[in-house]
Amino acid sequence: MGAMFTSNFLKTQQQLQNDKLLLPKREFVTYALYALIAVALLYLFVDPAAPASPANPSSVAAPWIQEELPLPCDYSDGEWVPDPRPPPYNGTACDAIKDGRSCMANGRTDTGYLHWRWQPRRCDLPDFSPEAFLRWLRNKHMAFVGDSLARNQAESLMCLLSSWSPAELVHRDTDGRFRRWVFREHNATVSIFWSPFLVRGAEKSERDGVRFNEVFLDEFDERWMSELAGVDAAVVSAGQWFRIPSVYYHGGGRVVAGCYGCAAEMNRTETSFFAVFRDVVKRTLAEVSRRHGGGDGKKVVALMTFSPSHFDGEWNKGAPCTETERPYRKGERQLGYTEAEMRKIVVEEAAEAASAAGRTELRFVAVDVTALANMRPDGHPGPYMRKNPFAAAAEGRPVQHDCLHWCMPGPVDTFNQILLHTILRR
Repeated sequence: MGAMFTSNFLKTQQQLQNDKLLLPKREFVTYALYALIAVALLYLFVDPAAPASPANPSSVAAPWIQEELPLPCDYSDGEWVPDPRPPPYNGTACDAIKDGRSCMANGRTDTGYLHWRWQPRRCDLPDFSPEAFLRWLRNKHMAFVGDSLARNQAESLMCLLSSWSPAELVHRDTDGRFRRWVFREHNATVSIFWSPFLVRGAEKSERDGVRFNEVFLDEFDERWMSELAGVDAAVVSAGQWFRIPSVYYHGGGRVVAGCYGCAAEMNRTETSFFAVFRDVVKRTLAEVSRRHGGGDGKKVVALMTFSPSHFDGEWNKGAPCTETERPYRKGERQLGYTEAEMRKIVVEEAAEAASAAGRTELRFVAVDVTALANMRPDGHPGPYMRKNPFAAAAEGRPVQHDCLHWCMPGPVDTFNQILLHTILRR
C-alpha cells in the first residue's frame, strides 16, 4: 500500500513536469518527505493484513463463534419483530420438555407465537448458536437453580443444544425436579436443582387449616449449595414462590421472623415479601462467594430477572390467558409494580455481588429478561398445559390455564439466547 502511494505521487510529479507545470526542486523534496511520513504512519496504526470491516458488524459470518464478545449490549431494551423462519427445534420431539410445556403436542394449533424474534433497540442479538454454547460448555458443568421457571429455561436449553449434539439423561428424581444430562462428545453437563426459595424451605405446609410455605432464612439449601464446587456456571431463577403465603424463620427454625399472607390467621407480624426476597438473594450470593473462596477456578453466576405472568384475573381461581394473538408492542403494556420491584432487586443485588467480587475469578451478572417477557402474553401454554385440555369443561369442571410458564419452542428460548451472549462477554 505504501509503495503504491509513493509510486502514484512520483507519476503525478512526472506528469506535472511533462505538462511544464514544474515544481521547484525544494518543494518537490518537501512533498516527497510528507508522503513518506504518511506511509510510515499508516504502517504504524493500520494492519495491512487485516480485512476491511463491513458497514454492518452483524453481517460478519458467525461473530458469536468467538471465544468472548468484546462489547456489551443492553438486550433488555427492544421489541418483538416478526420472524418467518422455523423455530430452532421440534417441540414435539425434544425429550427434555415437561409435558405441560409441549403446547403443540397438547393440541395448540395456532403457530403465530413461534415466529417472533427479540430485536434490541441499540444493537443486534445474534441467533443462538448451539455449537458456540457447547464449545464454551466443554469440560464444564452448568446448573439451573430455582423454581419451575428455572426448569422451563433449562429444558429450553437442552432442546436447543440437543439439536446439535446428543445428550444423555444420567439422573432424574421421581418428579423430574432434579435432573442431569451429559453431552459425552463435549464432556459437558447440564443440571436442574429445584430450590424455589434458594434457601431451605418446606413447601405448602398446613396448620389449623391454613396452607403456607416455611422459609428458613439463615439456612442454605444444601441440595444445590453442596454441589457448588463442581459447578462452573449457575443460572439462578427464583421469585414466584415468594408471593405465596409463607412463614419466615431465623435461628434454625426456632424464631419466627415474620409472615406473609397468613399473619391474621396465625397471629404473626406481616412481612413484606420484597424485603424477604432481597434478603435471600443477598445471603445466597454472599454464601456462593464465600464458598468459592477464590480457589475453584473461573465461575459465573447468572441471575435471571423476574418473568411476569399474564393471567387475566387471579391465577388460583382459574383465570385464563386472553391475549394470545401477538406480542405486545413497545409501551402497550406497562410493567406492574410487583414485577418491577422483583426485577430491581435482582439487578441491584447482582451488581453489589459483582462489585464485592472485584477482579476475582467469580463473576456475577444479571440477565434482564423482564421487559421482553412482559411483552409476550401469547407465549404461554394457556389451556394446552395437558393433553385434551377441554375434557374438563365437558365434565362440568373448570379448565385450568397456565399463563406463567412458556411453550417450547417459544419466548423462553430467547432467555438462553441472551444468556449465551452474556456469559461470552469479557
